[in-house]
Amino acid sequence: MRTRQEEIQVNNSSGGVHNVLAGGTVVSGTIVTESDFRLDGRIEGDISCKGKIVVGPKGSIKGNITSEYAEILGHVEGTIRVKDKLIFKSSADIIGDAYIQTLEIEPGARFNGSCTMSGKNPTDPVNRATTNPLP
Repeated sequence: MRTRQEEIQVNNSSGGVHNVLAGGTVVSGTIVTESDFRLDGRIEGDISCKGKIVVGPKGSIKGNITSEYAEILGHVEGTIRVKDKLIFKSSADIIGDAYIQTLEIEPGARFNGSCTMSGKNPTDPVNRATTNPLP
């Protein structure tokens, strides 16, 4: 007989476990997760995720985000640090700085802050100054 947790893991079509914070839910504090996370409610605090974070169109975060990958459709007020790709969908409203590898912004998205990109390739101009200093 399977436990409820095993059923959730087996029935998840993406092949992995993910967390969901539903609309109408408010959390104050820090969230740390090893799996993907979808936010449709509101968080007042930081999120640290080893996977993908999706902030739904009605989702809201007042705090910092750290993750491997992020897709923002809602409101974020804070610093975003993503190791791979950050996507701002057309409904996104971001106030804060972003530190990312790759950034994709759809028309209509609002981003008020600064962006610092690191390159994957050592020949990228961002990395060239530190990996190949001038003589």
